[in-house]
Amino acid sequence: MAFEAEVNGHKLILDAAEEVGGENRGPRPKPLLLTALAGCTGMDVVSILKKMRVELDNFDVIVEGDLTEEHPRQFFKMNVIYEFTGKDLPLDKLKKAVSLSEERYCGVSAMFKKAIEVTTEIRIIES
Repeated sequence: MAFEAEVNGHKLILDAAEEVGGENRGPRPKPLLLTALAGCTGMDVVSILKKMRVELDNFDVIVEGDLTEEHPRQFFKMNVIYEFTGKDLPLDKLKKAVSLSEERYCGVSAMFKKAIEVTTEIRIIES
C-alpha cells in the first residue's frame, strides 16, 4: 500500500493505515490536501506581513476538513484557522494579509474554493 513520491526533489512516502493493509509508514493522501492549503497560504501570509513590517512571535495555520460519509469520501468543507502570536498585533494588517493570500496569491486556496466551501478564522494570542 505504500508509495514513494518525489516532489521538487524531495522523497515522500504515502501509506495506508494498518487496519486497511498498510504499514503506516507515511501520511494518507487526503490529509496532504489540507497540508498543501496550509503551506500555500501560510507562506503567503508570512511574506506579506514581513513587507508590512509586522513582527510575530509565532504563526500557525491549522486546516480542518469535513469529509462526506459516502464513498468516494471527499472534502466538502475546509476551515482555515490562522493563529498569530505576538504583542499588540495589528488586526487590520493580519486580516489584509490573510485576504490577499486567499483572494489573490494562493493557488491552492483558489482551486479548493471552486469546488468546496472554504471558511477562515483568525485567532490572536497575546504574548
